[in-house]
Amino acid sequence: MRLQQSTWMEVKKYLENSPGIILPTGSTEQHGPMGVLGVDTFCAQAIAWRVGELISAMVGPCLNVGMSEHHMTFAGSMTLRPSTYIAVVRDCILSLVHHGFRRFFIINGHGGNTASLNAAFSEIYGEIRSHYMTDQPDIRCKTLKWFENQPCEELSLKLFGHTATGHASAAEVSISQFAHRENIKQAELHPQFAPDHGHVFYNSQDFRRRFADGRIDSDPSVATPQAGSEMVETAARFLSRCYEDFLSES
Repeated sequence: MRLQQSTWMEVKKYLENSPGIILPTGSTEQHGPMGVLGVDTFCAQAIAWRVGELISAMVGPCLNVGMSEHHMTFAGSMTLRPSTYIAVVRDCILSLVHHGFRRFFIINGHGGNTASLNAAFSEIYGEIRSHYMTDQPDIRCKTLKWFENQPCEELSLKLFGHTATGHASAAEVSISQFAHRENIKQAELHPQFAPDHGHVFYNSQDFRRRFADGRIDSDPSVATPQAGSEMVETAARFLSRCYEDFLSES
């Protein structure tokens, strides 16, 4: 079920059987010469929707602008301040707490969001504690990046010969192409395989100096929608198990 395509009565009925909801989050930022700016959003959303289909889970709207300060020298990239992102996540989750949701599973498409997501969870727990004092509702939040797991990494190595964890990787560009065929772009890449530099950078200018065309440890020229379909299915099946384990934790 998708929250935005449900009536309030359908949501109420869903809550009679499950306290959980999946919230995808991504970004709007550069993904090199071949990746559209919405890659992280398209990935998180497509995988979350598939998880919802596999296990009849409620899926909320995707937060599609994230913490992308380090990409701001590339045209079109958008960022929220960490404090703003934390506040948005806090407000969204506490809105759903009000209606009876108790388990929040965030499928994250952008590594830059991770620190702010964890900070938002702490803000939420603190607010719940301060508000209720006693008889606190048992609110739990968990986030996983869709690409940081063994099944996705093994499939990426099989399909493309290199990792799913680079920036503008063939894995994530393939998923964006699968999600929307108009996301298929052509461009010359120099070098063909972008450098790694240890994934180290400090600010947007330093990022641009180290990674001139925006890619890190990647070659998206081998991306295909067909590969994207396989990546979505693999990620969704893995995350479905993670979500079910999360719901069943005592």
